Amino acid sequence: MIDLHSHILPGIDDGAPDLAASLAMAEQSVAVGVSHMVCTPHIHQSYFDNNIDSISQAYQSLVEHLAQVGCPLKLSFGAEIRITPDIMIWHKQGKIPFIGRWQNKDVMLLELPHSHIPPGTDNLLRWLLKNDIQPVIAHPERNRDIIANPDKINPLKRAGCLFQATAGAFTGRFSEAVKETVGILLAREVITYVASDTHSVNRRPNDMAQAFIEVAALKDKEYAERLFKQTPWLISQGNLWQ
Repeated sequence: MIDLHSHILPGIDDGAPDLAASLAMAEQSVAVGVSHMVCTPHIHQSYFDNNIDSISQAYQSLVEHLAQVGCPLKLSFGAEIRITPDIMIWHKQGKIPFIGRWQNKDVMLLELPHSHIPPGTDNLLRWLLKNDIQPVIAHPERNRDIIANPDKINPLKRAGCLFQATAGAFTGRFSEAVKETVGILLAREVITYVASDTHSVNRRPNDMAQAFIEVAALKDKEYAERLFKQTPWLISQGNLWQ
């Protein structure tokens, strides 16, 4: 499986605190069937002020560490970017770490607040697409506006956005409301792909294997293959894997 959302890089956000934790997460991910993983630390102003340089340094350190211990997990890096108008400035400055390519556009993993969909989100999405950036909304099933009314996702879809569901939403790692919402989005065929959003071995482990089983049961195995393998590979096949 190809995992396009993880917080495995050591010491730069709320994921792995150090290299030992990163290694444990890598081994656990391999054990559940993940072969390739995009490292996507947070870029969230005033909380996690990461940039391409800080992410690249942590990434290279982890790549070297995994090679030393013989872990077969292949890595590339991007970021999970909290929505802000500054994204437009960052793009003009060449400061956006993308997670891959989709239909000749760079793919940005975009995070909404959990509390709501900010006014003007659809306008930002259209601006991104106009500037050859394909936005992917991370874990829409955990947004309270969408939980309260799944139809709230429709304007984002009409704007041209893609959507990444979290594996743990299918396995019940979050609330029952989140599990119900992700089931609705799956039934409506809104979800583009599934990723782990893993943060740790115990608190937020990689749930990709069990989620694959759940999705295959709700839809079918062919559909699960598309969400866990085929579409993520199409997005990331041009990445520099190490």
